[in-house]
Amino acid sequence: MAAGSCTRPEEQASWAGSLAGDMEEAGPACKNHSHGPHVQNWNCVHEDKDQSKMQAVFPLVEDYSSCDIVKATQYGILDRCKELVEAGYDVRQPDKENVTLLHWAAINNRLDLVKFYISKGAVVDQLGGDLNSTPLHWAIRQGHLSMVILLLKCGADPSLIDGEGYSGIHLAVVFQHMPVIAYLISKGQSIDTTDFNGQTPLMLSAQKVIGPEPTGFLLKFNPSLNAVDKIQKNTALHWAVTAGNVSAVELLLDAGSNLDIKNVKGKTPLDLAHQVQNRLIIHMLMEEEKMRIRKNSRLFMMLAKYEFFLMLVSSLTLMWAVGYIMDLNSDSWLLKGSLLLFMFFGMILLTRHFVGLKSLKYLPAVFMLSSIFWVSMTWFVWFLPDLPHTIFQIPFILSVIGLLYYFYKTWRTDPGYIKISEEERKKSVVTLAEAGHLDFRTFCTSCLVKKPLRSRHCIACNSCIAKYDQHCLWTGQCIGVGNHYYFFLFLLFLTMVGVWMLYGTLLYWSEHCATTYQQDGVWTYFTQIVSCSPWVLYIFTLVCFHTLWASLVLIIQFYQIAFLGLTSQERINLTVQSKCSKHAVSLRKTPYNHGCFQNLADFFQCSCFGMLKPNIVDWTKQYTLIFHPESGKNIHSV
Repeated sequence: MAAGSCTRPEEQASWAGSLAGDMEEAGPACKNHSHGPHVQNWNCVHEDKDQSKMQAVFPLVEDYSSCDIVKATQYGILDRCKELVEAGYDVRQPDKENVTLLHWAAINNRLDLVKFYISKGAVVDQLGGDLNSTPLHWAIRQGHLSMVILLLKCGADPSLIDGEGYSGIHLAVVFQHMPVIAYLISKGQSIDTTDFNGQTPLMLSAQKVIGPEPTGFLLKFNPSLNAVDKIQKNTALHWAVTAGNVSAVELLLDAGSNLDIKNVKGKTPLDLAHQVQNRLIIHMLMEEEKMRIRKNSRLFMMLAKYEFFLMLVSSLTLMWAVGYIMDLNSDSWLLKGSLLLFMFFGMILLTRHFVGLKSLKYLPAVFMLSSIFWVSMTWFVWFLPDLPHTIFQIPFILSVIGLLYYFYKTWRTDPGYIKISEEERKKSVVTLAEAGHLDFRTFCTSCLVKKPLRSRHCIACNSCIAKYDQHCLWTGQCIGVGNHYYFFLFLLFLTMVGVWMLYGTLLYWSEHCATTYQQDGVWTYFTQIVSCSPWVLYIFTLVCFHTLWASLVLIIQFYQIAFLGLTSQERINLTVQSKCSKHAVSLRKTPYNHGCFQNLADFFQCSCFGMLKPNIVDWTKQYTLIFHPESGKNIHSV
């Protein structure tokens, strides 16, 4: 070790380490600790702004005037380093282990010292140390994003290979530093850069890093899935199978990796799975192969084209069959139950084989639409003859029309997807990183976009949604700034349809069932209703279910919109924050609550005959908070 030996803090090497962690493990990072911990964190510390704080935290030697330049560099004592350099010390001079001062400054994230040494002639791409690495390699191993940015600005070459055969992006992958990966790629580093063995970052991630990241992260940059290395001729899928990396195998299969490519030994990924005897991966590969064969068949392609329509027809048929079985004249409920059970398992089997995973999210919407169809049929066939006046028919018809219209508008309208081009995405990464703001609170690691205020990434839609409210099961769509208005009216009309159907059901029972609740009691009344018309009871159950959830969601939505000015997601976040915080958090004191009437005017974009002026905000591009003129009492941001 060079003069000025140092301690080995496990957390100081972390680019996201907090000052508290630094205090517990004070000291500079050492050369033989350059491999660093495997840190998976997107919180970017403003290291360039906190150098003075970090220096104050570290226990400096009592009299730094006797410190040699290596120790002074490790601890970031700028004045002592300048003193020694001015006295004639050559900044390019390596120690006995071929480590230069620039290496020590880079590994310990001493930005000021790096600038100083380079200004004095230090070679930015000097190779040194046991691994024959450049200062940039050392900084990348430790995950010091601010140091990586500085060295690249000073001309460091990220494509250089170190003693292990890795370039900069390969090291960032091995040590799971996603901000560094994003920055290097955004600065022009190819996602398919090969190391000494011809492995791409994706291959290295699949082989070396067990788990979904950074494999999933790399796939967002569209790497080559079928590229092979120089020696084994393995694809990324081959390497994932060999390593038993189940998460990486799943991600690569979803991305469309080729199952038929053979390596230098003539082995496909499935052959390798049999060789390593990993039953789970064997099952995954075989199922994927079967699925791809089915997808290529004419029948499957035709079914996929009309999948939603077929799902709707199947649901309509199933719901009719359930009602038909219940309405049979047979008094054997055991027979009816057996038929229903048989039909239920039959539908599960059909759904499993013919409905893709991506289409499963539409099943609740299909169920609701089927319910509305049979509810409407019941109204016109069973209830209409008992209605004394046409005035009772028109509101129901209008409610159904309004329900279907606003369901369609909710489903088809863009909820507020944050759209950005590949060039803009890379520019955003570079801008945020160089400003020290590459943070999960402002940057979506899934979409690789800067998140506007009130936006959120939806896992189901795999996209960021502006002014995100929720992902609604009953519409199969996210609810955001673009369709929140339509969603509210959809709930209103669904509730109205339910109320009219409840009225029609009670009227039908009073006209056609021989018993009454007042005279015969609850049980007799219930049994008479069941025997009178099981179909009507079945439809009544469906109506109660849909009316209950729709009315509850409608009430909650109105409360949030009118009295809080918040979305569902924001209300949940503040509620959780209130429970976890020592200080009370008021749901009503937020920058988005402008008072009941103004909130409603903003949501519905209605001026109320000129009495109010709605605020128009493009939430897909709003990154800074704008306070309402009357919101001086606002305390909490969301």
